[in-house]
Amino acid sequence: MSATMKDIANETGLGLATISSYFNGGNVRPGNREKIEAAIEKLHYEINETARGLKTDRTRTIGVVIPELQNMFAAKVICHMEDILLKHGYAMIVCDCRTDRKREREAVEFLKKRRVDALFNIPVDNEGGHLKSFLKTGRPVVLIDREIKGIACDTVCTDNFRAIADAVRLMAANGHRRLGMITGPQEISAARERLRGFRSACEELGIAEADCVTACGDDTMEGGARAAEEILAGEKHPTGMIISNYSMTVGAIIRLNEMGISIPEDLSVIGFDNINFAKAMNPVLTIVDQPETLIAEAAAELLLKRIEAAGDEAEGARHVVIPARMVEGRSVRKIRGEEK
Repeated sequence: MSATMKDIANETGLGLATISSYFNGGNVRPGNREKIEAAIEKLHYEINETARGLKTDRTRTIGVVIPELQNMFAAKVICHMEDILLKHGYAMIVCDCRTDRKREREAVEFLKKRRVDALFNIPVDNEGGHLKSFLKTGRPVVLIDREIKGIACDTVCTDNFRAIADAVRLMAANGHRRLGMITGPQEISAARERLRGFRSACEELGIAEADCVTACGDDTMEGGARAAEEILAGEKHPTGMIISNYSMTVGAIIRLNEMGISIPEDLSVIGFDNINFAKAMNPVLTIVDQPETLIAEAAAELLLKRIEAAGDEAEGARHVVIPARMVEGRSVRKIRGEEK
């Protein structure tokens, strides 16, 4: 027969209220905590999470819906968040929606039926229709990397505008006045902000609009390769290229190698994310690096506070913006005046 909470109370000499408080994450004195944990091990006590969830309306699980598991940014953020949540007694259920709106909606409905305590989402649906039913449950939602207008929930994003604007300034500081940028799909808020940062910085620096060429990829390696070709197909060859997504960075670099274009002699390049990939390049690639650890910490903190405040008067939705950093390699060369 399985051990019960009453058995633990008898073993420790503590009251059932103290035992219950321990299992529900309440404050328990360190000495009492040690007694309870020793009794759990001795009696081989197993928590019935399903029964506890029905009683407390908490399942100690967090739902996560992301566009692609192979997306390196998403994978890193999830790993960091999992470490934080585990320390607070929460497990995660991760759903990969394959960048498909229908699958994303089905994943959110699945997690709602599983009664997860909260939801993290890197959204594919930029209108937020997939979240409305979940939000009606009163359980918190935190969006990562992308905002959705009209959806009242917390968001944590990189400062995408400044990240690309800084990349333009680095190019300009090295004499580049003809620039190309590979952008992501413009229905995604992060991609829109990165393009806005590019155009704003070019205008600020007095770079002619005709010398600021853009091509839209689809956040994939194939999209990056196609966009690189498109930018270089024009008569006016840019001297510098900025790529606004990691997968597109890999695809573009592969295509540039296939085209026999030497970096940075023929074309200076600034990529996005993955320091290890940047270091593996020859020459070492200059990149915009997103702070995945800080993003995960901020998102987890927001979500845990929302869970703890359940039943209290809700604070308004918070939008946290975290700066990216420029990691300089050797893929941007200083050009002479006659080359501009």
